[in-house]
Amino acid sequence: MSVPTPSPAARPARLGLLTTPLLIGLIYNAVSLLTLPFSGPTIRQVLADLPAVTGAPALQISEAQIQTVLWLSFALTSALVLWLYATRRAVLGGQRWGWVSTLVIAVLSLLVFPFGTVLGLVMLFGLFDREVQRYLGR
Repeated sequence: MSVPTPSPAARPARLGLLTTPLLIGLIYNAVSLLTLPFSGPTIRQVLADLPAVTGAPALQISEAQIQTVLWLSFALTSALVLWLYATRRAVLGGQRWGWVSTLVIAVLSLLVFPFGTVLGLVMLFGLFDREVQRYLGR
């Protein structure tokens, strides 16, 4: 006779208030990561047009500095995509650290006005739902 395995806890209805904004952020950042290699010419054009628009003296930025900024942006965006993916998996799996990570992401999202603010508020609303807290506190 085999030992019955415990059935996994049912996901709360409001868990989607966490997973959907995390998925939206994941997709948005993944798309921006894919477009990043094509940003070099745009940055150079903006820097060339800046003195005519603002009347300020031209900025002297070398090609190496532009490449460094693009690589740094690539690394940070890649880390953010991995963080969003891992957090979403943890939330779907009911792991406690997923709640903490989502809280940090939600608070930081509040700073990205207006789109991130809405997503951050939705995540904060979902984070403090009793059923969601119980599900993520296992």
